[in-house]
Amino acid sequence: QLQLVESGGGLVQPGGSLRLSCAASDRSASWYAIGWFRQAPGKKREFVAGISFSSGKLDYRDSVKGRFTISRDNAKNTVYLQMINLTPEDTATYYCAAGLNGVEALKNGDRIDFWGQGTQVTVSS
Repeated sequence: QLQLVESGGGLVQPGGSLRLSCAASDRSASWYAIGWFRQAPGKKREFVAGISFSSGKLDYRDSVKGRFTISRDNAKNTVYLQMINLTPEDTATYYCAAGLNGVEALKNGDRIDFWGQGTQVTVSS
């Protein structure tokens, strides 16, 4: 069982930045595509960004393009989500997820093998 632990959430003002981390429990994480999802109160969980096991494929939802950057350090078993120019609409619980069938399958929900517990991001003045 691969365990994923998110960190880095918090309260930030509009226009601010945060970097989320998703730490995996072991090196097998390097074989998985990793994605970030978010869920705001009363809304469905949505895909935010994804990265393939080799970092060769990246994908973002349109509303975060140019503001969010996903990256991974397989030596540290960690995936990051750098977020800048945050808006109140980015307020949500952010989850990372791992899937063996690539970014597209993660994005579509076709193959998600493991979830983290989530970290709260609140953007408010």
